[in-house]
Amino acid sequence: MTQTPPGKGHGQSAAFHAGFRATRGRLIAVLDADLQNDPADIPKMLDLLEEANADFVQGDRSAVRKQGDSTIRLFGSWVGRSFRRVLLGDTITDTGCSLRVMKREIALQLPLEFMGMHRFIPATARHLGYTVVEMPVNHRHRHAGEPKYGMGITKRALPGLVDLFAVRYMRNRRRPVSSQEHCLAIDEQPAPPKAEHTHA
Repeated sequence: MTQTPPGKGHGQSAAFHAGFRATRGRLIAVLDADLQNDPADIPKMLDLLEEANADFVQGDRSAVRKQGDSTIRLFGSWVGRSFRRVLLGDTITDTGCSLRVMKREIALQLPLEFMGMHRFIPATARHLGYTVVEMPVNHRHRHAGEPKYGMGITKRALPGLVDLFAVRYMRNRRRPVSSQEHCLAIDEQPAPPKAEHTHA
């Protein structure tokens, strides 16, 4: 286990940003520390990554949450998905699920130095051209920690909407840049003849 430098927390996006850069393997598995995500799902996600020839597997808790979440919470999730679908073309079912497996190269390209970008990790991976698939996962009762997000309009809805428009703006401004190496062959020219010197 590698511990990132201690200090005042700067949010989930910053935590992902630091954690991803501390990794060394080819693949990265992510899950919340409150134990609501089930680590037993990770091997299944790794299998799906290979079977589907995908780059990213996103967890989907929706089937389990329908049985335990309140109507208000489910409605809020539906509204959020609708906005993302319209503004970003994001069709991910449960983008709020932190349980996911991805190639490390994807994680290092995510603009997580910007606050709130953790909400758009799967959508950003797709926008970058990677193949993202979803898999139903377990969602357990919280065993540790406490919720960091409120369900109020000012604490969750408005910041999420602002972030949504920010992501849309950045996408519209993004210009993919690529480079290609060209080797130019230079024809060899015969060396000029040496000047002859005569001595008197």
